[in-house]
Amino acid sequence: MLAAFTILLLFQCLGEGIVFLLHLPLPGPVAGMLLLMAALVFWPALQKRVEEAATTLLSHLSLLFVPAGAGIVATAGSGSGHWMAIAASLVVSTVLAMAVTGLILRGIEGKNDA
Repeated sequence: MLAAFTILLLFQCLGEGIVFLLHLPLPGPVAGMLLLMAALVFWPALQKRVEEAATTLLSHLSLLFVPAGAGIVATAGSGSGHWMAIAASLVVSTVLAMAVTGLILRGIEGKNDA
């Protein structure tokens, strides 16, 4: 399993490095995941190596949200006076995400009917 974690961290570091060197407006871990996806497509045997580690990480995924939640609670005081803007952005982004998801599903259904 150590080799699998090493592979996952390697792809994350590669993503960070590429984003840093090319000044891309993309988080490094996202670039690393795209690289990992490409590697999995071109080298299917890699899936067997990382599957156990990925499953272990997914089973503990809720623990990875604890630091983010603690950060939100710790910085909640800095949002005072901006609650209307925060609430409006949450509502607009939620409605927009639901609308885009609906349009994508409608487009997928249209392609399946043809």
